[in-house]
Amino acid sequence: MPQPSAACRPTRRHAIGVTTGALAGLALGGTAHAVVTDDRHPAGPAEDLPEAFDEVFQGRRIQGVPGAGHAHHGGGYAVRIDGRDLHVMRNADGTWISVVNHYQTSPTPRALARAAVVELQGADLVPLG
Repeated sequence: MPQPSAACRPTRRHAIGVTTGALAGLALGGTAHAVVTDDRHPAGPAEDLPEAFDEVFQGRRIQGVPGAGHAHHGGGYAVRIDGRDLHVMRNADGTWISVVNHYQTSPTPRALARAAVVELQGADLVPLG
């Protein structure tokens, strides 16, 4: 069987480019699927905001207020620890993360506030900015 000439054989760089392109396409396809749940009604962070809460957890007052906060990150939901804003962000899958720990997701802002209190270990929350 004749071997293809060097000009016709794919190079390692070409193979990596094809693989990278295919993976990027899959990632974009997965992202679109995660963000849009219905063609007529795209999912958005402002939909179905959790209810407000106000409680004391491990000696710290935690509060959650829908309709407040940074709309571009938290979907219009503010979380406070001892009256100080905890910067939160809602992920496309509906989970929440905070500035205290970007790698730990929480199902609700209340669970997120409790996790932040545990992570802070008594330290004060320092405002961003």
